[in-house]
Amino acid sequence: MRFDDNEPIFKRSEWGTNRYQYNPQNPIGFALIIITIVFVGVMLLLMYNHAGPFAYPTDPAPAPLSTPTDMWRYTPPPDDGLPSGPPSNSLTP
Repeated sequence: MRFDDNEPIFKRSEWGTNRYQYNPQNPIGFALIIITIVFVGVMLLLMYNHAGPFAYPTDPAPAPLSTPTDMWRYTPPPDDGLPSGPPSNSLTP
């Protein structure tokens, strides 16, 4: 492959769109192509192996409360002057 320093790094796409693509005839454009391929390959391997930024979290997430009655343990006792507990049935002898 022959490199030409006078070639632009990016050239217009030949598909008729206004997009640009790397020019492999420029040494910098060719290096960008190689770097892009290596970067994408490394990222795919990291995703497949769940490594690096794609690793599973080390700390497990806190479990949600299983029932609403679990919160009764954390409520303070009532301080309204009334006796707490089941009501007494004082009307029956």
